[in-house]
Amino acid sequence: MTKSEFRYAHHPEDVKKYTTEDLRREFLMNNLFNEDQINVVYSMYDRMIVGGAMPVKSSLKLEPTDDLKAEHFLDRRELGIINVGAAGKVTVDGEVFELGNKEALYIGKGVKDVVFENGNEGQTLFYFNSAPAHYSYPTKKITKNEAEIVELGETKYANKRTINKLIVNSVLETCQLQMGMTELHEGSVWNTMPSHTHTRRMEAYFYFDLEEGQAVSHFLGQPHETRHIFMKNNEAVLSPEWSIHSGVGTSNYTFIWGMAGENMDYGDMDAVKTNELK
Repeated sequence: MTKSEFRYAHHPEDVKKYTTEDLRREFLMNNLFNEDQINVVYSMYDRMIVGGAMPVKSSLKLEPTDDLKAEHFLDRRELGIINVGAAGKVTVDGEVFELGNKEALYIGKGVKDVVFENGNEGQTLFYFNSAPAHYSYPTKKITKNEAEIVELGETKYANKRTINKLIVNSVLETCQLQMGMTELHEGSVWNTMPSHTHTRRMEAYFYFDLEEGQAVSHFLGQPHETRHIFMKNNEAVLSPEWSIHSGVGTSNYTFIWGMAGENMDYGDMDAVKTNELK
């Protein structure tokens, strides 16, 4: 079973007027994992799709939603999957890929059948992003050992973190989708700080590995007009191209960043000085 939602894009001048309820309705995705269901959110921001699959008693086939107007989900799209639960399987046109915790799978345009299956040692949770594609690149599994790893931040600023670039153009070829995973070290709680914007690509953040009872406050908005959304474990949030995307937790955590748009250069961004945020 697949359940879908549709989200419009927003003008920054309008977002300034949003209430807490408005912000959460438009940007927060807090129901991605339900038993034996695939949940997808189709966003007008660079046509990004954010989704989650939780196979329990049966396997789950990725079906096209009405918004795609396509025979198959990947007729005109590419897909990136990261397993945030116990080990599981993804079958791609008959080929089986076993994904352990925090392992990724890239699937190119034109694939007809994608099937999610739970493993035997706990509950598998497949988080995924999808973006429009113009060319078909090969399906490829990426482990953490194959990722491009960058260490950033300092303990004294509570932002020491490990960035695992998993589905990025320095690791494998994609059309526009870029995905990675940032792990906050124990005692560090700030992510993507100092902050930045990049007007030629949008971003979505998915927060997980957050202790029970803890929370992350995610920041969005223009640098001079920021807003926040409090988030729980296994929740995602949309970040417009004009918006910062940063956050702070009440404990350390891990988050997955997914990007789509014109710009695929990871380092091409407009930095914002921390003491200039408002």
